[in-house]
Amino acid sequence: MKAILINDDKSLRWDEVPNPTVKDDEVLVKIEAAALNRADLMQREGDYPPPAGCPEWMGLEVAGEIIEMGKDVSALSEWKIGDKVCALLGGGGYAEYVSVKYDMLMPVPKNCSMVEAAAIPEAFATAYLNLFIEGKIKEGNTLLMNAGASGLASVIIPMAKAFGIRVITTVLTDEIKENIKHLNADRVVVTTKEDISAVLKEELEAGHPVDVAIDCLGGEIMGKCIHYLTHGARWIMIAALAGTKTEIDLKNIYVRNVRIIGSTLRSRAPEVKAEILAGIVRDVYPKIEAGLVKPTIHAVLPIREAEAAHDILYKGKNVGKVVLTVN
Repeated sequence: MKAILINDDKSLRWDEVPNPTVKDDEVLVKIEAAALNRADLMQREGDYPPPAGCPEWMGLEVAGEIIEMGKDVSALSEWKIGDKVCALLGGGGYAEYVSVKYDMLMPVPKNCSMVEAAAIPEAFATAYLNLFIEGKIKEGNTLLMNAGASGLASVIIPMAKAFGIRVITTVLTDEIKENIKHLNADRVVVTTKEDISAVLKEELEAGHPVDVAIDCLGGEIMGKCIHYLTHGARWIMIAALAGTKTEIDLKNIYVRNVRIIGSTLRSRAPEVKAEILAGIVRDVYPKIEAGLVKPTIHAVLPIREAEAAHDILYKGKNVGKVVLTVN
């Protein structure tokens, strides 16, 4: 089969690789679409290696069709050959085929295309993990979701809204603010015009402070913002695109009982990931099938144009997910 490989100069190529082997508790999926994540860029740069036993090529989420099953899968699950599925991977999605453990699969939601389904597993699992498991967010709470134009925000914001949560998000320009209008965030802060820490102070003083923050930016502004949260708030760090260092008033942390939580999906044990996927099917799929939550697709490119697809993410041009199709 073919897959996207990384050359020594970090460029990409579509080349031959060995066919996947299928273990007793795995299925073989013929991939129709693979969604991009910022983790793919990190892996391409050599900063985010795949877990042991995973293929060396990139790709954390795909949609496709089951074409082969290990001998134990029928006894362990209800999957059958011909089922259309989306899958959460440790790696290996930029390819024609991938072998997947049966409990890393989800059905394609009734009202989603295969391209949309490919954009569900990683992003929705990250959203579910950080909103409900790490964040313990509840109806009526307020969420701060930084980087409102990101692929993850395009999932987290509508998911939070579907569960009755008030959402504040940040963008860089008025144009981007207009582009994410469909996500229905309650307050969109254009950070080139407004100071987000001042906004959070205003929200605190107005009586509806932030209960949970999901932060992929970090940097200097994180330490300024964390002072203006509700008592017992959770600030969840999932990346540090704006810098890995900040200055925090530690007294504020213990007086306000604020918790700083580091969180990545990829490092979770397989059984934890399986529980997250089961939670999505149970709790979030009804919202998807009711039209309340749906992946936002920014661009769809053929897999041979993976380099051009990566460039969209590198340049921050996307509002929503970028997806590769595999013919």
